[in-house]
Amino acid sequence: MNTDADSLTDETIVGFLAGIFERRGGEEYLGEPVTMAEHMLQGAHIAEQRGESELIIVSALLHDIGHFTSEFGTFSIDDTEDRFHEEAGAKVLQRFFPELVTDCVRHHVAAKRYLCAVDPDYSSQLSAASIHSLNLQGGPMTEPEIAVFESNPNLEEIVKVRRLDDAGKIAGLQTPPFGHFAPMVQRIVDSRSAGRR
Repeated sequence: MNTDADSLTDETIVGFLAGIFERRGGEEYLGEPVTMAEHMLQGAHIAEQRGESELIIVSALLHDIGHFTSEFGTFSIDDTEDRFHEEAGAKVLQRFFPELVTDCVRHHVAAKRYLCAVDPDYSSQLSAASIHSLNLQGGPMTEPEIAVFESNPNLEEIVKVRRLDDAGKIAGLQTPPFGHFAPMVQRIVDSRSAGRR
């Protein structure tokens, strides 16, 4: 785990995340026609345009943050093994965000496997890069895996963020910068912090 992440507080987490977007957001996103930052900002922007809750918007914004915070490094289209970025991201966020947000981050890869198993049209809409990562991640879920996944109380939100993940791959789509969403991210952090007091 990134040692910088270990010393984060409720007051510094948003700046830490903003710094990641600024320093590394221009990196290629897995062979897609958008950068990493564009991908995550597009998901959040689309969620906001649809009138989704702040929890969903922030979940979409941060769902792939594990590509940047993981000791495993960023996923590449040339990879032959999964790097489990979803777990790396959730581990960084879980101290500061409610379970719904961390569930959406932790399970957005599983949601792709789930949708491939239960929605006949879903897999035909995936990009080549997404199909490549699906194969590394275990392919469509089995019946027992589906049953376990559907028991998650945040299933609806997890699937919603997965679909926002898939939508955020539009070349040239203009979105607000991270700073537009930063107050929203801080409100969610502060709300969880207040709930712990």
